Amino acid sequence: MYAQVIVDIAHSQVDKIFEYSCPDDAAIGSRVKVPFGSRIVDGFIIGLSGTTSLPAERIKPIKETFDELPALVPECVSLMERITERYRVPKAAALRLFLPSEMRLGKVREARVRYVRFVKEIPLTASAVKQREVLAFLKENIESPLSVLSEKFGRGAVEGLVKKGAADIFSKRRTRSPFSDMKERAGEKIPTAAQAAAIESAEKSDKRVQLLHGVTGSGKTEIYMQLIARQIALGKSAIFLVPEISLTPQMLSQLRSRFKGEAAILHSGLSAGERFDEWWRLRSGEARIAVGARSAVFAPLENIGIIIIDEEHDGSYVSESAPRYSTADIAKWRAEYNDCKLILGSATPSVESYLKAEEGEYNLITLKDRINKKPLPEIIIADMRKEVKRGNASSFSLALREELAETLEEGNQAIVFLNRRGYSQTVICRDCGYVAKCGNCDVTLTYHSEDGCLKCHYCGAKYRMLDACPECGGRHILYNGTGTQRVVADLKKLFPSARILRMDNDTVSGKDGHYRILKSFAAKEADILVGTQMIAKGHDFPSVTLVGILDADMSLHFADYRSGERTFQLITQVSGRSGRADAKGKVVLQTYCPENYILRYAVNYDYSGFFENEAAVRRATGFPPYSLICRVMVTSQDDGEALETLRRVYSSLEALRAEKPQEFIFLNRMHSPIKKIQGRYRYQALMRLKSEELLAKIYDIAVECSSDDALVYVEENPANLS
Repeated sequence: MYAQVIVDIAHSQVDKIFEYSCPDDAAIGSRVKVPFGSRIVDGFIIGLSGTTSLPAERIKPIKETFDELPALVPECVSLMERITERYRVPKAAALRLFLPSEMRLGKVREARVRYVRFVKEIPLTASAVKQREVLAFLKENIESPLSVLSEKFGRGAVEGLVKKGAADIFSKRRTRSPFSDMKERAGEKIPTAAQAAAIESAEKSDKRVQLLHGVTGSGKTEIYMQLIARQIALGKSAIFLVPEISLTPQMLSQLRSRFKGEAAILHSGLSAGERFDEWWRLRSGEARIAVGARSAVFAPLENIGIIIIDEEHDGSYVSESAPRYSTADIAKWRAEYNDCKLILGSATPSVESYLKAEEGEYNLITLKDRINKKPLPEIIIADMRKEVKRGNASSFSLALREELAETLEEGNQAIVFLNRRGYSQTVICRDCGYVAKCGNCDVTLTYHSEDGCLKCHYCGAKYRMLDACPECGGRHILYNGTGTQRVVADLKKLFPSARILRMDNDTVSGKDGHYRILKSFAAKEADILVGTQMIAKGHDFPSVTLVGILDADMSLHFADYRSGERTFQLITQVSGRSGRADAKGKVVLQTYCPENYILRYAVNYDYSGFFENEAAVRRATGFPPYSLICRVMVTSQDDGEALETLRRVYSSLEALRAEKPQEFIFLNRMHSPIKKIQGRYRYQALMRLKSEELLAKIYDIAVECSSDDALVYVEENPANLS
């Protein structure tokens, strides 16, 4: 028998299939060790054959096979081929997506615990008191962990029984379960008439993709649960994706309450052991529901019955490292392979998805009302220009201060949202205008008061706080802008008795950082939760009756064609955290441009009006979804090398435009908006195309121009144009 093997080296020079001889019981998907030149390397079996075209003396045997069960499910080979063809990455890089990195690198393995079990009754002398006690205990309990018996009766007594043949020692697999102390939520609910209609529409539709458009609090999660339950009852499996790691504990709690041990969680925030064990539970079939962030779309499940992407509009579903895949694309491929439905859910669908639903490519399911029939929270606009004129220089408008005071007095909770962490956004010298910037990245540093340092939010570098300006020596240092740290400090001054929690990338370190904060807030151990985007969506806190949105229009000013869409989505999503139970909800939206049309749509929760306006603008200007934005990025540690590589890239793109001018709307080259990140200089060729016809050739150009000195890669409709 001969095996077709992909060696686990993600380099174009070895991106091919190699043949090895193998045992007859070898299986596709197995991880193996194979001789490769003078080394022994890891690889993956992706095919088997009884014959080979190579001379027998050139065929080397596989040295070793890992795992009792092939690590890769059969579907992986099909997905690998589509990923490599679509994104032009080595086959090994595509296959790595399906495995926990620590497992692939041999840094984690299953945890085992030594147990003692009863074998037979034997006569014991009168002096063997402890051995008789151990034997009696084992006869009653059959088996027990060795550590428990040793602590209870002494290690010598246990080992004595083993030597006499009355007991033996064996090992059992121990599952490292994340969030084992999690409190499960209420179980199955009876769907409302609207939910039942949505479930029926999803199941009976002949469309592969279903777009579930429901206002915040409309009961989308229960629809997901019901659809999953029907597939589990049929013996199938399910994938449930959420955009933020912070949302996974809440969703896992609901899945465990409904499906017990059938649910497993996959995301990068787990420890290596937990991630390996959860992955293995899915691969072995012990668990049949994978819940997690973007990477869980590669869960090792077979016979998938449904795939759900909640908050489908979220930019985090696009990978920003190679391969730069769209989670929705991978999910569609898996849905096609398994002949199952893909559910895209959101209160604020992306313009691209909603257009496909309107044009009939997707089945559109709409939920217009909240589950409790309560109105959506009232949004009060606070014009910060008027606040400044009144002499209010703080981060909080009078309206927000009054509403916070009333909320606290009534014993309810509030959320204050600001999508900017740290204490001050920039540090400026008032004498010469110097702005503190990162030495590795072309971005300003942020002051973090708790650590007493300046931090770069792109590479994580820390710098000592300035005592004096390094340019002019001046000591008039200005802290400009407001971050979440400063908001908390200001709130403590305004409301000294209020209990305040903060949730951003600085406070959620560790695998249970998100869970710890959210659990505390849900238990009403805090009155106000201050946070960034990670608190804006999906969370359900019944006691939250007020949401304050600071700098609501901040994202409007980004140089991005989607800035209006993102602002509408963010305001709608964070507003939806308020008033989800019986008490009426309120939102105070602070802005410096209240007349902006995006804010008007958001205040009225008018998605249809927003979509019609946004689609008309994009159609007239030729922006996605009526075109494709393609960016070819060039990065290098050497500025000259990056620029020279960009010239080669651009020359090839110009030749392509000359060949197919009708496909190009726009083409230009330039510095990337952020000129340097993590010590690498960045240039880009930016284009708008009428279709995807030329994508394959553009990827080929990137591959041809990339080298060890300069990395070249392609981004399609990039989520972040900076």
